[in-house]
Amino acid sequence: MNDDARDRAHWEAVEEATELLNEERFHEALVVLRDVIKQDPLNPYGFHFLGIALFEVGELEPARDAYRACLRLAPLHLGARIALCHVLRTLGDTREAVKEGLAALSQAPGDSDALHAVGLAYVARGDKVAARRYLEAFLEARPEFEVATEVRAILAGLDQPMTN
Repeated sequence: MNDDARDRAHWEAVEEATELLNEERFHEALVVLRDVIKQDPLNPYGFHFLGIALFEVGELEPARDAYRACLRLAPLHLGARIALCHVLRTLGDTREAVKEGLAALSQAPGDSDALHAVGLAYVARGDKVAARRYLEAFLEARPEFEVATEVRAILAGLDQPMTN
């Protein structure tokens, strides 16, 4: 099987799961995705969408591991790298979150999702200067209103003095 055919087969294998994820039926998607991976442990999309489902049900460490598995199989999977950045930040591993976010940006310079992820990782790390740089670059990409409003609030908060 050539690479295109293998990629197509990997996508087809996760179609049902992606529909369940879109319908926010995360637990059902988990069952389907575990079956997909059992049938083909080399399906990077199976691991990527497993990470999404696990994150949505609050299983952060397994989500992190699923994204890492996806990246072992498909090192250039930008969505998995950005999601891994967010999960690591949420888990408090801000050093690794920044590292993954910067790797995503080196892969896709100027990508708004990667800029957002790196900016949030720097906020979590307490590096206001770097956070501002990446979040302002994110805003220049003209994101959707809701997320732009959230980022503007974060940026305004960076200007506030720390209080005890």
